[in-house]
Amino acid sequence: MGNLVQAQAAATAATAIAARQLAAAGEAHQYLTFALSGEMFAVGILNVKEIIEYGNLTEIPMMPAFIRGVINLRGSVVPVIDLAARFGGHQTETSRRTCIVIIELTTADERHDIGVVVDAVSEVLEVSSADIEPAPAFGAKIRADFIAGMGKIGGKFVIILDIQKVLSVDEIATLATAADRGAETAAVD
Repeated sequence: MGNLVQAQAAATAATAIAARQLAAAGEAHQYLTFALSGEMFAVGILNVKEIIEYGNLTEIPMMPAFIRGVINLRGSVVPVIDLAARFGGHQTETSRRTCIVIIELTTADERHDIGVVVDAVSEVLEVSSADIEPAPAFGAKIRADFIAGMGKIGGKFVIILDIQKVLSVDEIATLATAADRGAETAAVD
């Protein structure tokens, strides 16, 4: 039984490595597209762990507005970020199509799962490297360093996110600390 589990883990790892090598070779990339504040965004499918229904969030006091809370995902505590608020807008209004996309990030040999709230998940699309334009220097409603590129899909552009920068654990921790200090200062005044 243990050998079967090890063989399955090795096969999964080999598949992930092969997918990364194909992506690096300039082949087509797969992206999960989703709606957020009336715009279409995309994130590399290799970072997407799963998509779950919105709900059962536990709010955490004195956190920045873009941190909605945490969820229990099969015994693990997963922070949930509201991307609309992270990009400087208002918090996402929840509807029956609102969901949480669980993103897996790897930083310094550590894996982190982070949930992101989106208005609605659209579909998984394959976009060739030739159909991806560089990020615009201005005009986007989000920080330019959050954009990996602009994918041309069906005559329209989809904003491809650099999810490692958008969900930078270090930057989010710094912002949370700053929000905590701001709350302490407001309480003293």
